[in-house]
Amino acid sequence: MPRKKRGAAEVNAGSMADIAFLLLIFFLVTTTIASDKGLAIQLPPKQDPNEPPPDVKFNERNIFKVLVNSNDDMLVEDEPLGDVKQLRSMVKEFVLNYGKNPELSENPGKAVVSFKTDRGTSYEMYMAILDELQGAYYEIYSQKLGVDMKTVREINNAEPSVKDSYDDLKKEIPMAISIAEPSKATGN
Repeated sequence: MPRKKRGAAEVNAGSMADIAFLLLIFFLVTTTIASDKGLAIQLPPKQDPNEPPPDVKFNERNIFKVLVNSNDDMLVEDEPLGDVKQLRSMVKEFVLNYGKNPELSENPGKAVVSFKTDRGTSYEMYMAILDELQGAYYEIYSQKLGVDMKTVREINNAEPSVKDSYDDLKKEIPMAISIAEPSKATGN
């Protein structure tokens, strides 16, 4: 009797799609997707177009001006400044003057840091300056509270007494950084 030849064995792939689908669902459920949080800046409320803008008067003494043009050249208090890292100490000195130096702010509650750029200012320069301006205030807060910078940055996770002291300090020394709308690129 002649033998029958067997064909090649076939793999049943019917359940392969089910397994792949289950793996896909598993990875979608268990993976976290990092979302970009952006800048944490509080914007002013939208102004009513029927009302004229409020007339805000500031003593020039209480305004610390930082200007950056489209070539990333920086003017601080109308003087050229080449190193962004010097900004932090300058802002701290300006804010914590308490009326001692007539060239600087009257007191921390009245001090305002004005930051204005051109449309051509690079993103890197903008962020470097904003980091230094905010860093100056965070250093002031950490020194006044007697805690390290990490604790100030993570104040929501700190103990309640530190958080309450931080809230009181922010009322005494508000982080008043005014970011003006960029002007047209001048290149000067």
